[in-house]
Amino acid sequence: MASSKTGRVVFDRFLERWLPQIVVSPLFATSLLFVYGFIAWTVYISFTKSGVMPNYTFSGLSQYIRLWTTPRWLVALENLFIFTSLFIVGCMVIGLLLAILLDQRIRSEGLIRTIYLYPMALSFIVTGTAWKWILNPTLGIEKIVQNLGFENFNFDWLVDPKMAIYTVVIAGVWQSSGYVMALFLAGLRSVDDEIIKAAAIDGAGPVRIYATIILPIVRPVFFSAFVILSHLAIKSFDLVMALTGGGPGYATDVPATFMYSFAFQRSELGTAAASAVMMLVTITAIYVPYLYSELRRPAK
Repeated sequence: MASSKTGRVVFDRFLERWLPQIVVSPLFATSLLFVYGFIAWTVYISFTKSGVMPNYTFSGLSQYIRLWTTPRWLVALENLFIFTSLFIVGCMVIGLLLAILLDQRIRSEGLIRTIYLYPMALSFIVTGTAWKWILNPTLGIEKIVQNLGFENFNFDWLVDPKMAIYTVVIAGVWQSSGYVMALFLAGLRSVDDEIIKAAAIDGAGPVRIYATIILPIVRPVFFSAFVILSHLAIKSFDLVMALTGGGPGYATDVPATFMYSFAFQRSELGTAAASAVMMLVTITAIYVPYLYSELRRPAK
């Protein structure tokens, strides 16, 4: 009887200590296999002769050489640079200005904040489809303005190979600037009011207070927003596919759409894997400094 009770106590202590690990272990194992396992598989495939089907014959850097000598990949990189630069700058500037506006404790702040945040509740597929209608020359902005009497008005960026990538920027900024506004607004509201009052007493105006006091205090928010927006830009796929489909031609290709096209349409698995690895390296180069700075930050 005593041994049974002792065994029960030992079992209860075992459960108390290890139950959380036991509960999460299936999810952890699944993530390890289907996320990191497939990442490792993709990296290996990028060093093989894989074509239509996986071919595990090692071929060194041949897929990467082919990737970097493919004109379409260079176009995708150029588009990614344009989209990422304008997307980040546009979201940061608009988000910051909206946050400063709401920080003035204006009327109907809750309603306005909800309106600004609403686009973030939509998927990129919905955003791309909506802006595809808005920017369509036959039924969107161009058609509406022409019907108002401005018959010479022309806004055909969506079908112009040189301008189509900027339509993706417009849709992306519309989608994400509200989220950046929320980040900045949270940072602005965390600043001690006493500091602001002291600066105002010393004669500092609103512009100077924000430029020299408030914005330097919320500097970590800038870095966080930059990391989040960079991640969204680099892996952008659904927005481009819904809005332009990568066209006209492949004028709006980005690395994610390039990878999809080569993997599932052109059946060049090795080259697609190489492009996926390059995307992973780029995202890692952004996230590692961010994680390093977060881990170095002393605990409060």
